Amino acid sequence: MSNDTSVLSDVAPLDLRLSEAELDATRDHLTAFIRDTVEDAGADGAVLGLSGGIDSTLTAYLAVEALGEDGLHGLVMPSEVNTEGNMSDAERVAQDLGIEYDVVEINPIVDSFFEAYPEGADDQMAAGNVRVRARGILNYFVANHENRIVLGTGNRSEAMTGYFTKYGDQAVDCNPIGNLYKQQVRQLASHVGVPEDLVMKTPSAEMWMGQTDEEEMGLTYDTLDAILALHVDGPLSTSATMRTLDVTEEQVARVVGLVEASEHKRHMPPAPDSLRL
Repeated sequence: MSNDTSVLSDVAPLDLRLSEAELDATRDHLTAFIRDTVEDAGADGAVLGLSGGIDSTLTAYLAVEALGEDGLHGLVMPSEVNTEGNMSDAERVAQDLGIEYDVVEINPIVDSFFEAYPEGADDQMAAGNVRVRARGILNYFVANHENRIVLGTGNRSEAMTGYFTKYGDQAVDCNPIGNLYKQQVRQLASHVGVPEDLVMKTPSAEMWMGQTDEEEMGLTYDTLDAILALHVDGPLSTSATMRTLDVTEEQVARVVGLVEASEHKRHMPPAPDSLRL
């Protein structure tokens, strides 16, 4: 699977795919991480929100491999802005894996917030974040009741650029795929047997109708991954990155800006230094 060009765009500026041996090692490492995290917490399994997207799908496949079918409880949490296709894909993943899952409509929950504070209901970003945070609360409600941990679905590309809702989709106990770039997420998903149509789906957080990740970020994931790998995580200067990847200075600056602006999301809330009296 590692040489399957279907998991890499023809115009990707950098090939970050892993070798076959690296894929096998990564698979073993991530499943062991999930299993150890559950055991260390004294938990009986894990809860995972299923969106029908590649990140939650790959995490579900790895979790079942680590914990067995009974070890994972899936939650499908549609709202009025979610497409029927994505929710059908989420249920399909649960059914293919043979795990227990519940479908919980979040509209009534979200509407109660809008009724409590009508001034924010028309703010697209604020309202979208309410939907994401409502799902986070439900994940923990079920997890607490069943003595489980909550698995996150964030990847490295999203974590580095802050493409997640604070105290929402990253209100989790661990992120099994958190060190994989999006390109590698697709590749590992293909490697573990995720159907190709799910591997290559257009990524969308579906915070509002018609939203796509790449349109909101202003970059394709392939370009984002490449700039992160060579410039932000790597040693290359802006000019060297531009020459190596054939990207523009504006694209490099866009990624750097996203990383810097989201720094606060990657840390616990700050407190002032202790005052010596």
